[in-house]
Amino acid sequence: MPRAKGGFKTHRRHKRILKAASGYFLGRGKLWRTAVIQVRRAWAASFKGRKQKKRDFRGLWIQRINAGARQLGVSYSRLIHGLKVNNIEIDRKMLSDLAVREPAIFNKIVDSVKA
Repeated sequence: MPRAKGGFKTHRRHKRILKAASGYFLGRGKLWRTAVIQVRRAWAASFKGRKQKKRDFRGLWIQRINAGARQLGVSYSRLIHGLKVNNIEIDRKMLSDLAVREPAIFNKIVDSVKA
């Protein structure tokens, strides 16, 4: 039985992995075996990173809201509780954007929660 050499599909698969590994240090970007290992690890890390990014941004929004609210004499937890009690439905992303870019509007929201 003759030896199967691979051919088109193998070349295409190798090309895809090596293209993804281009720019990696030394053999990790040029040698097939090390490139496969490195690219798979990179893909796994980027998958985790896409999930982590959402958590990181939510934390950033909460910090911005807390900083803006404390300047006006309210803690973050009391502000969020007041929003829920007053049926003001605004998410943390928009609230933090208001705290940074539109302090006057954010001030009115906090005043409505205080009252």
